[in-house]
Amino acid sequence: MRLSKTEVNNLVSGVEMKYARYFATIDKIALYNQKKVLEAFQKARVESRHFSGSTGYGYGDEGRYKLEEVFTAVFGSEASLVRSQFGSATHAIVMSLRALLKPGDTLFSITGQPYDTVYNSIKSKGQGSALEDYGVKYDDINLLDDKDINYAGIEKYLQSNRPKVIFIQKSRGYMWREALINTEIEKVIKLIRLVSPNSIVFIDNCYGEFVEESEPCEIGADVCIGSLIKNPGGSIAPTGAYITGKKQYIDEISSFFYAVNLNDEIGSYEQGYRLLFQGLFMAPHIVAQSMKCALLFSAVYKELGYDVMPAPESVRGDITQSMRLASKEELLSFCRKIQKASPVDSHLVPEPWEMPGYSDKVIMAAGTFVQGASIELSADAPVGNEPPYMVYLQGGITYEHCKIALINTLTDASE
Repeated sequence: MRLSKTEVNNLVSGVEMKYARYFATIDKIALYNQKKVLEAFQKARVESRHFSGSTGYGYGDEGRYKLEEVFTAVFGSEASLVRSQFGSATHAIVMSLRALLKPGDTLFSITGQPYDTVYNSIKSKGQGSALEDYGVKYDDINLLDDKDINYAGIEKYLQSNRPKVIFIQKSRGYMWREALINTEIEKVIKLIRLVSPNSIVFIDNCYGEFVEESEPCEIGADVCIGSLIKNPGGSIAPTGAYITGKKQYIDEISSFFYAVNLNDEIGSYEQGYRLLFQGLFMAPHIVAQSMKCALLFSAVYKELGYDVMPAPESVRGDITQSMRLASKEELLSFCRKIQKASPVDSHLVPEPWEMPGYSDKVIMAAGTFVQGASIELSADAPVGNEPPYMVYLQGGITYEHCKIALINTLTDASE
């Protein structure tokens, strides 16, 4: 669909007025979370000396200790592992699962099959490196109609099985479903505690941080993991991931990651921690910008007759906006126009490619300052030859940039 810039500007202005109270709700959540983060910094007595890094083993790294203290307070947990040594959230998730699960243990996903990169590290493909290759059992149960937690099915399963770890993926991956909100997660955690109290509740929190006024550990989760180059890095963290939760599990994970008895006492980062501290401080505001971006795209494309998820009126559990486009050509065009509206690599044309860990070719529009930083405006999609043609938009560190990009997707480049 192609409109004139005047038509798009009028449409955007009308949408902003129509959904003004939803934009205001996002600001309210950001204020709440900014206060929580500020108080965590103040209570921890963060000082400029904590920005300095360390070398070698990293013994006595006060900046690292202080950063993890702040993360622990912000996420309402008992302990945290916040490290640059994690290459991604997937790395942190898979490593943590390997630490917690022993041969004969069961991993049970209650949000269906995890997204490809995690799932490929669970299911055996004869390469000897998946969890099943180490004797870990795996089961899952799908959401009802791709949106609702199957409480009855979960209860029935837990009455005859005692999984060591129960996996919950908050965001949608490449699925046409809503992200879970924390009230739903809290409800299912209460059910798990009643039927299988010794199971470890394990949350993939990617894309969900600071979207709501609570985090999973505050509502009963045992382990919660996410990427620093997404929401909690505030668009300036250069790398890394966090793991937060019950101290006994964080100790178990850190001893597996480093070595028994070393736990979290080593791990240097010569570059220093200023960007990680500053990114966390900025995160509530940056996440709000991303949420407004998602709301704007959702509302405008809905007005134009497209299927969108979540709808602009929905309560959001993450920063991702899914949209069904009419054709493969429109999907490719959408991603290329997002790329063209980027501050970095705007002159490049994204093409579908065989991205490691995914079964379909993937097109990614990401002209970002930090590679792979989905808190910056980006769009990606698995590309097949048959419908549906779903694109996943996330990020946006300024709302103004998002408006420019939106207009770009709906108008001819020649205008």
